[in-house]
Amino acid sequence: MPSDRWMWDATSTLEALGAADVALWVWEPERDRMRLTGSTRALGLGPLAPDCSSAALRALTLPQDRAYAEDILRVQEPGTEVAVRLRMRGAGISIWRGVWLEEGVRAAGVVAPETRFAASDQDMLTGLLDRRSFIIRAREQLAIPGHYEVIVADLDRLRRLNEALGHERADLVLAALGSRLAAAFPAEAVLARIGEDEFAAMAPAGASPGAEVLRRALEQPLRVAGFDIHPTLSIGAVDARGGPDAPEAAELLRRAELAVEAAKTNGRGGAAAYGRGMESDGLSRLALEGDLKGALGRGELTPFYQPIVRLSTGALSGFEALVRWRHPRRGLLMPDTFLPLCEEMGLMEELGAMMMREAAQQLAAWRQKHKAAGELTVAVNLSTHEIDRPDLVSDVAAIRRETGLPPGALKLEVTEGDVMRDPERAAVILGELRAAGAALALDDFGTGFSSLSYLTRLPFDTLKIDRYFVRTMATNEGSLKIVSSVVKLGQDLNLEVVAEGVENAGMARQLLALGCDYGQGFGYAPALSAQEAEVYLNESYVDGAAPVKAKGSRE
Repeated sequence: MPSDRWMWDATSTLEALGAADVALWVWEPERDRMRLTGSTRALGLGPLAPDCSSAALRALTLPQDRAYAEDILRVQEPGTEVAVRLRMRGAGISIWRGVWLEEGVRAAGVVAPETRFAASDQDMLTGLLDRRSFIIRAREQLAIPGHYEVIVADLDRLRRLNEALGHERADLVLAALGSRLAAAFPAEAVLARIGEDEFAAMAPAGASPGAEVLRRALEQPLRVAGFDIHPTLSIGAVDARGGPDAPEAAELLRRAELAVEAAKTNGRGGAAAYGRGMESDGLSRLALEGDLKGALGRGELTPFYQPIVRLSTGALSGFEALVRWRHPRRGLLMPDTFLPLCEEMGLMEELGAMMMREAAQQLAAWRQKHKAAGELTVAVNLSTHEIDRPDLVSDVAAIRRETGLPPGALKLEVTEGDVMRDPERAAVILGELRAAGAALALDDFGTGFSSLSYLTRLPFDTLKIDRYFVRTMATNEGSLKIVSSVVKLGQDLNLEVVAEGVENAGMARQLLALGCDYGQGFGYAPALSAQEAEVYLNESYVDGAAPVKAKGSRE
């Protein structure tokens, strides 16, 4: 066979690259030159071809992706691989892959649309099916008579994972959950990653492990890049009969996802089975958005107050202010019902400022009216990113001036995700808040996103143990170890420790034995209206201690 049949000239190479929507790139940092060959126009790189400077590449990249463009341009050691996902102006998502050939001299590789690198039916990160392929495979399975179960598991707080760990490390968590999902189900199950933080499984009902077994498999702790991660998932399930009259697979998936949303209303780590009563939720959400627009101005969103109690004496120490919505038609709504909408509608900063001001005013009124209440505090949660609100520090100072509250009476609770997003900046802002007279608590501590090193550098007064570990410490040795470790850490750093989710006297005694300072939860009281909280306050001072239940319902 003539050898020239296999010889490609330059023209043939360029034609092949163009037909495949692929381009070659060579980056020479010493010359500040990026050379591009191939299908540059289809990739949105036409304005840069045949060569451009690093500044031109940055300018064509969408602003939110420019940090990733720097990963291409940054000089690396020979053999270091480049793998970057970029969005360019006027084009779709492209994957840049390559390798450094000589240190500081040259890197080269290929750039192609993201779809070129993806398998036809698989999620690239986990190796499971993607959403479209799951529906196709589930549809095929449902054609066979039998009893099937579809389960959807949604990872709670993926945004906080991304903020605390970065997207690459958070992807490792998702990949690990995909592997655990595959190990929990039999080989005949249909498994998929159907969304950024959602996994789905379909199996014959007799072979399915069920929602709770799946939860135990997925929620085992894991360690990623030095961080201890304790994932929690909200799970929804739906049953179906296969055969000629089987429901459409996409409809089954929708029902399971509705069940997930219902599970989330019970708090993190909830579970629910699909029921027809869930069908009105979509329309209900639209109506709720309309009602929410004027709710703040009408005073419908208001603080409720959950008692915080000193475990050693039972004395009332203070309250945590938690928002509730007194809806004119639907009655009292819990925050899980409307806080996600507040965030989508950009109302969180306004809501946070209102909660802080009203809670401080209420505390000042109690302290003035009840002399025995002179040491009470009130804690207010800062919403995600509220730590970066420009007026936050000045608002705290103004509120203290207006109410006359002493330093430390108003306590602000921040999450680990907000701190870990930029610890150095957080240190500055927290220091300013402390100087303005606010006490500071680190909320949900122990959920695993933090580096302990920053605790010695940030001006916290209090650690709050996440309620999940408190609730499960009697039955889960890992949870008990975490609670014990956080209490010991608080003692070593001279920080107060508050345990959330105390549901009964047994929990309170166990926490006290571990050395925990304070507790809050349904064992003492749910979040109370201002009037109910004042009654509770009066009763606790008359009795000398806050009442605690021998047994309690779940919070």
